[in-house]
Amino acid sequence: MHDQHSERMSGGEARAASGLALVFAFRMLGLFMVLPVMATYGMELQGSTPALIGLAIGAYGLTQAVLQIPFGMLSDRIGRRPVIYVGLLIFAAGSLLAANADSIWGVIAGRVLQGAGAISAAVMALLSDLTREQHRTKAMAMIGMSIGLSFAVAMVVGPLLTRAFGLSGLFLATAAMALLGIVVVAGWVPRASSALQHRESGVASQALLPTLKNFDLLRLDFAILALHAILMASFIALPLALVEQGSLAKEEHWWVYLTALLVGFFAMVPFIIYGEKKRRMKQVLIGAVLVLLVCELFFVMVEQNLRTLVLGMVVFFTAFNLLEASLPSLVSKVAPAGGKGTAMGVYATSQFLGAAIGGILGGWLYQHYSLSGVFLGCAGMALLWLGFAVTMREPPYVTSLRLPLSSAALEDASLAERLQAVPGVADAVVVRDEAAIYIKVDTQQLDRTSLERLIEPAPVTC
Repeated sequence: MHDQHSERMSGGEARAASGLALVFAFRMLGLFMVLPVMATYGMELQGSTPALIGLAIGAYGLTQAVLQIPFGMLSDRIGRRPVIYVGLLIFAAGSLLAANADSIWGVIAGRVLQGAGAISAAVMALLSDLTREQHRTKAMAMIGMSIGLSFAVAMVVGPLLTRAFGLSGLFLATAAMALLGIVVVAGWVPRASSALQHRESGVASQALLPTLKNFDLLRLDFAILALHAILMASFIALPLALVEQGSLAKEEHWWVYLTALLVGFFAMVPFIIYGEKKRRMKQVLIGAVLVLLVCELFFVMVEQNLRTLVLGMVVFFTAFNLLEASLPSLVSKVAPAGGKGTAMGVYATSQFLGAAIGGILGGWLYQHYSLSGVFLGCAGMALLWLGFAVTMREPPYVTSLRLPLSSAALEDASLAERLQAVPGVADAVVVRDEAAIYIKVDTQQLDRTSLERLIEPAPVTC
């Protein structure tokens, strides 16, 4: 068991992880690049109102939220690659539709179609098919980093591209990236010998109802919904505040986002390390939500100029990055054994729903109550979230393991029960059709030898 873990990722695994991380990054760039520019450039489109700009910003979230889980389940049936190819083609078609639109409604239709290419679940499932158990967490982390990085790049590149080629040029670039994604999957990502039925990376229909009834998970789903709603709504107001209150031409916004994101990224790292090491993630989380609330109030209460706006945005992004990075790991800690894939599916759906709500609500608030209305709306959302966050329990500090079982071990009806009696084992569930057991362990307390004595692993076939 120990020598298995010392191995490095194989060439095929590294190609799968890097290729699929790239596909994710291209898609996220396409979705996020619109954020910093839509409010300032979108008003030039025919029929534009602030409420419709908000709808254009958040519209992709509606179709993503609806189609994310069904597309993942479809990939179990017809294969990962066809779903990924079709999803990227739909995304490219949406980008082209938006690029050729001369009215705001054309852009909204394009954004809705972009979101319909909801391939996240299928990409994650393909990654599971192509990586071995002991390297899967590392591969998933690469994808997580690519999403965070693409968000930062989008904030800077979006304004620069739009400044050079206009909004239609921006959408053409996202179409090109989607097509490039197809080339990467076809030419770089290795073929999977078979599709794994794997509960840590895909949505299992039998786990869906228990997940929706799990209050600790629902609290985290609400957290990501609120976070993305606040982000989208803030991005209707902040670019306009930079122009109106900061007297900064819209072509120059990129350096503000670059500063805020870079400082915010490095500033959050010590808090995450502290939270995990000292097992104080609950306090860190509540602190970050409180900081978001204070930032939104700061934008309303304090007379703004360019310096105060940049300062407020640096603090805002420190809290945002911290929450964005720590919430998924909380979901995997709280999810029951074998339920992580389903929990993450529902979580991602909540995230996209939050983006849609934030865009639509932010636009409406700006239209009726100007900038301060948007910031106050975001503060209200943060306050509601704070109420939910305060009541959460300190999360269990556990890691998920999936171990193959021999046929003798599968016959043992009391195996899961006996395992749960081992010190450090928080939860265990045997999944017969996968011939595997899912365990959640606290690595600081785990008695590894008792665990290994109970589980005779199945002989590994290469």
